[in-house]
Amino acid sequence: MLHIAWSPEYCHPLPPGHRFPMEKYELLPQQLMYEGTVNESNFFSPMPVSEDLILEAHDSDYWQKLDKLSLSRSEERATGFPLSRALVEREILIAGGSVEATKYALEHKIAMNIAGGTHHAYSNRGEGFCLLNDQAIAAKYLQKKGLAENILIIDLDVHQGNGTAEIFEGDSSVFTFSMHGAKNYPHRKEKSDLDVGLEDGTSDKEYLNTLRSSLDKILNKFEPDFIMYQSGVDVLASDKLGRLALTMDGVKKRDHIVLSLVHELGLPMICSMGGGYSKKISHIIEAHSQVYRLAQEIFY
Repeated sequence: MLHIAWSPEYCHPLPPGHRFPMEKYELLPQQLMYEGTVNESNFFSPMPVSEDLILEAHDSDYWQKLDKLSLSRSEERATGFPLSRALVEREILIAGGSVEATKYALEHKIAMNIAGGTHHAYSNRGEGFCLLNDQAIAAKYLQKKGLAENILIIDLDVHQGNGTAEIFEGDSSVFTFSMHGAKNYPHRKEKSDLDVGLEDGTSDKEYLNTLRSSLDKILNKFEPDFIMYQSGVDVLASDKLGRLALTMDGVKKRDHIVLSLVHELGLPMICSMGGGYSKKISHIIEAHSQVYRLAQEIFY
């Protein structure tokens, strides 16, 4: 059975007019249940991640600032969010969802987190709607518990996974792969183990061919025993922030390439949703829904 982390706290309200689409975290599970892809038994309520695990991926000084709501105005502005206790607790819960998802993945090969993919969170600061890096925390959990040794993070959000790259810089046990818009945010990129920068307007064919060749290149030199997938849908042509030109079918084929490859390898994986900022919320929900449908189709 497909296990999916979700909590009402994922839908933390933001001030009117804020451009981050929090409503997708409520609408996505509703859509998946309405169409029959999953039912209520597929969802689990995550527990907040522990402080000791947060400190495996994040500096103590930064964590204390978050916990005490004492970020400076410039630090808060960089996150894109108005800082609040509820927002910090939401991030702690999202990270807990990814940690718990790894446990289900080890047993059932795949598990999902309706939120997560907070790849702009550095070890010592937050950026771009990300305060805590859920995939980094989950990777540290797996290694600390001896449940995985070599972890591959596949990040296909349109924005580079800069925080993830920084956290694992120099760590040969975690391979960070980011395929993103070359001229998109963040304008100052970090160095992942493999970065593939795409030109504005990149379409389905070029994107998918590049993805296939990149994955082949990675697997020729790195042997993972666990895979994490950041499946952001801001690669869509309709996305307000993306600047690429993928169709809905292109996003589906992208997800199929990743999930089918992991299935063929027989490795456990977790999927976190990442970004999506299309003008129509229906486009965001449909694009995100596809990875759940494929998970059911390929793994079950």
